[in-house]
Amino acid sequence: MRYELWIALRYLRSKSRTGFLSVITYLSVGGVTVGVAALCIVLSVMNGFETEVRGRILGVDAHLRLTSINNVGIPLDSDMITLVRQTAHVTGVSPYVFEKGMIRVGEHAEGILLRGTDPKTIGEVSDLPQNICAGSLDFHSGELPGLVLGKFLADRLGTIVGDTAVIFSPAGMTSPFSAPVVRQFVVVGLFQTGLFEFDDLVGYLDITEARKTFLRDDKIDGLEIRLDNLWNAADVKQVIENKIQLPYYVRTWFELRRTLFSWMQIEKWMWFIVLSLIIIVAAFNILSTLIMVSMEKRRDIGILKAMGSQRRAIARIFSYQGLLVGVVGAALGLFLGWLLCFLQLHYKFVSLPSDLYFLDALPVKMQPLDFLLVALAAILLSYLGATYPARQAAKLSPVDAIRDTG
Repeated sequence: MRYELWIALRYLRSKSRTGFLSVITYLSVGGVTVGVAALCIVLSVMNGFETEVRGRILGVDAHLRLTSINNVGIPLDSDMITLVRQTAHVTGVSPYVFEKGMIRVGEHAEGILLRGTDPKTIGEVSDLPQNICAGSLDFHSGELPGLVLGKFLADRLGTIVGDTAVIFSPAGMTSPFSAPVVRQFVVVGLFQTGLFEFDDLVGYLDITEARKTFLRDDKIDGLEIRLDNLWNAADVKQVIENKIQLPYYVRTWFELRRTLFSWMQIEKWMWFIVLSLIIIVAAFNILSTLIMVSMEKRRDIGILKAMGSQRRAIARIFSYQGLLVGVVGAALGLFLGWLLCFLQLHYKFVSLPSDLYFLDALPVKMQPLDFLLVALAAILLSYLGATYPARQAAKLSPVDAIRDTG
């Protein structure tokens, strides 16, 4: 062990005459511990929310969406589906038609976003079959074509499975004297994803009926694509676009909701910066502690320099003290943060009201990289807090130091 580190350890363990410095040292370690634990917990909660939201969105939406400029559509006889299925990392492909319309059940009428889908392949790209909370996904179970509605939308319409609904499509309104396409459907199922924007606005119908309702003739609006790993989306997008030509193009799950996911990332790192202030306060405690230590140990510093210790060695003694406080505080903080996150993950002692949120407990996802960055930031700030007193101690003259304390 270097003698500078040995002296630093002795200074941290030794008690001053009043015991005041030891208390401040413990407070400094405690400040770093609390700051690191708070950062780890908050980042883990943010990761948990991001993972839950992303998982639920991608459960009803695709990893990639292939569509066309100006919605010119994709011909049914196109070999686009086969081409996409043969692309590496692609695990599912399903055609879709997407349009706005109006739905009326009895005296209630609401706007609706209708998605025509293929019931044979929708399970490859979506969790819709698992999200059915009433009825089924069988669009051809009766005389009328079937319709599956979001639970909240059905509640607002006052409808249940088996009711008849009328869909009004604006596709037929090509002139002031034309009328919308009006068709009857039977509600065959209700779905609930936990995301309000889907459960309150979206309805599903068979893609063949959607083409008739929205006058798509022999075309579909695009393809939904599921991958084996959502983080391969950008690479697979590039591969597919190299195979196709305009007017067709591909958008990734991140591009489809860039604002939401970008804001979640910004919010996460803003919390990182804000909560780092706790560690900065602890660093100031370290600075004040080491200044007082250097004042109390002037005679020791003078003797060390008289025995031949270099300025750098004296500076290292106090730098090591700040570094040790940072390391101990970071280690304790990491353990405390991990412990609380582990308890929440397994025992869910912080619950959320299920009638207000789509989760029953505060979500937590611990990522080793976040913990590592927090620990490094805490140690760095602690070390920087020791820089000034270390330099000041190194400047002391051995003669003046011994004389002033003699």
